[in-house]
Amino acid sequence: MLFAALVSVMYQEWSTAGWIVLSALITTVIGFVLWRLFDRPGELSTREGFAAVALAWIAIGVIGSLPYLLTGSITNVTDAVFETVAGFTTTGSSVIPDPGALPHGILFWRSFTQWIGGMGIIVLSIAILPLLGMGAVQLARAESPGPTPDRLTPRFKETAKRLWIVYFALTGAQILLLWVGEMTLFEAVNHAFTTLSTGGYSTNAGSMGAFSAYSQWIVIVFMILAGTSFAVHYRAIRKPDVYWKTTEVKVYLGVMGAAAAVMAIGTWGGPIHEVIRNSLFTAATLITTTGFGTADFGLWKPALQIMIVGLMFIGGMAGSTSGSIKIYRHEILFESSRADVRRLIHPRGVFITRIGKTSVKNTVVEAVQTFFMLYMVAFMTGSFALAVISSIWGPDLDIISTVSAVASSIGNVGPGLGSVGPTENYLGVAAPGKWLLAGLMIIGRLEILPILILFNRESWRR
Repeated sequence: MLFAALVSVMYQEWSTAGWIVLSALITTVIGFVLWRLFDRPGELSTREGFAAVALAWIAIGVIGSLPYLLTGSITNVTDAVFETVAGFTTTGSSVIPDPGALPHGILFWRSFTQWIGGMGIIVLSIAILPLLGMGAVQLARAESPGPTPDRLTPRFKETAKRLWIVYFALTGAQILLLWVGEMTLFEAVNHAFTTLSTGGYSTNAGSMGAFSAYSQWIVIVFMILAGTSFAVHYRAIRKPDVYWKTTEVKVYLGVMGAAAAVMAIGTWGGPIHEVIRNSLFTAATLITTTGFGTADFGLWKPALQIMIVGLMFIGGMAGSTSGSIKIYRHEILFESSRADVRRLIHPRGVFITRIGKTSVKNTVVEAVQTFFMLYMVAFMTGSFALAVISSIWGPDLDIISTVSAVASSIGNVGPGLGSVGPTENYLGVAAPGKWLLAGLMIIGRLEILPILILFNRESWRR
């Protein structure tokens, strides 16, 4: 928060700076009091690790709303918490019609929440908690953005450091490239923060559609990089061929290319370069769950809109900052289903699920199948609940708006279709609906299990 206050000072927004400093002071006092009351040095158990992650993200979503509320940028608690949760979970859903009307300090805070949330607040804690005698392995298992944590070193602290180095480097590179174009330094910093985090908050109501083709191409490249595993990026520093030798990278780029091709065919008309750029931009922003926009895909043909909702369930690579199900899980589901079909044909045969040349353990296959089932149950339950809420509290959302809002929230995508489309926002959703969607954002960001553990009675037994 103090970084955001400093930005306000730089732009001589003295009142905004003062309120943000007060937000930081309140946060510090609350944190200090809780630390003194409940600090118990020692190793975390697995269930404590999962609970710490889930409770931390809920607490951050609430406390992070203070700058919005105290500065008057957002006037009610529901909208402020919704915007904050959408920021930290890198969902990018917004209740602010025109971000350009906000003070610079608040705009920076809004983007900064996504940048921090992108790599994960708890990943940062992996490097800090060992110094406090806390266990990092359990936190990594709960926060790991994929089926299994991808270690670069035997120590999670060193792994976290190396991932942050890559994150910093890519952010810095994008800032420079955007600044070279027509963006101001402030705009470049904000958009780099929200691109590398696959968050999608913009400083302009028109999102990336308000900027030049050059800036849009830069964002396309960095969205693709952000949706790629950061462990792969780190390994590629020494061995660049790791990109085209990794099966997941090939599938990830293949799916994105195929989706862009279908969109280009479906929207053909006008300058070819614009059709290609808008199609690739939209495919990248949906698959990586970034949520930027250059074209209003809410006006596209129904077949393309159905595909857009489907792309919300794909996600980037495991170990990236993107949300949704992830390419790696889809690979495992496909290969395990293929093995099951072959097993029916050849009952005595032995078939192993493989990704490339690597065999996948049965425990991993079962975990992925469980996750997929829970994900779809959460999607269907959330869609029904939002439909009920909108029918009682209003406005009555149509089925396209309801389903896409839930798919977008649990997948951490941002914009949906219909009344929550790329040129609209979530301001008109009823308050209970916003709390529901905010909860789905956290569930999606933490990949369901840490939240479910909070509601398991056995988790609370000593």
